[in-house]
Amino acid sequence: MNLTQLYNTMEENMGQQPWLRPGTPWAENAWEIIWGSILVQNTNWKNVEPSLNNLKDATDGTFHPEKLLELSQESVIDLIRPSGFYQRKSQTLLAMARWLSTHHNDLDQLRSLDKGTLRKELLAIKGIGFETADYIMMYVLDQPAFMVDKYARRLFEMLGAQMPVKYSDFQRLVEQHVDLDLDGFREFHALIVEFGKVVKNPVDFADSFLANQKLLI
Repeated sequence: MNLTQLYNTMEENMGQQPWLRPGTPWAENAWEIIWGSILVQNTNWKNVEPSLNNLKDATDGTFHPEKLLELSQESVIDLIRPSGFYQRKSQTLLAMARWLSTHHNDLDQLRSLDKGTLRKELLAIKGIGFETADYIMMYVLDQPAFMVDKYARRLFEMLGAQMPVKYSDFQRLVEQHVDLDLDGFREFHALIVEFGKVVKNPVDFADSFLANQKLLI
């Protein structure tokens, strides 16, 4: 199967994913999505939820960057302690808030920047790597991208595809072989993650709807 067939097969079997659409859990506003993308690094979502609830309370229910910048790093550490790696994550949260402030917290203005410039600026923030940058760009700043996370790497390996190790090379190869718009890339990422939460090893894969399939890319 090719990438388009993989996408279609996953959506047919799993249905559309409601990830981070307005009104869905943990997508109260764009700020919450951004903070969540940082807090989830090296942990699972159940550890992120109490931290987001704490940040919401501490920012008068807004998650706004300016409200976050009113807090000391020590206060932020206490708020996000459930997510682990709180020293580093507190630094990244505040650095992100400062970067947003330099753009006047204007998401429309950020969305008007070209993709290359936007990605470069995000990656310059300490603690923001390729995966987190693409997550923010795709789910907040409306820039389509294929996210190369552990779930994508594992799925492609199970499908027998020999993919590059380097993030950018893996991403480029996928994007060259599938024609998806912003909503499509968001959906593809969500499908891959939800599949990966259930199918964790070759035994699981052999019992899945993708058993015996091979990905040609």
